[in-house]
Amino acid sequence: MAAKSSITDIDAQIEKLRERRRSMIAKSAERFARAATKSGLAEMEITDKELDAVFEEIAARFRNEEKKGVAHAPASPRRQPNGGSGTPAEVSHDG
Repeated sequence: MAAKSSITDIDAQIEKLRERRRSMIAKSAERFARAATKSGLAEMEITDKELDAVFEEIAARFRNEEKKGVAHAPASPRRQPNGGSGTPAEVSHDG
């Protein structure tokens, strides 16, 4: 027979889950911030409304691919205006 959980135990579990949630949100935000910085998006003057629309389009694209069962191929290196490729070895945005 399982032991009864006390309210204190449940409160402690809830707090651990809240902290885990905060950590997951922070990691996700850091991931998207790195992608925005790496792509140059972070330095463009784009309204929040425009960003929301772009991210909705991206999310819809990936949801559609998941429904179709399409495997995600690695993205090709982004071409730079000077003809080079935008590989992480060439441009570091970690500074």
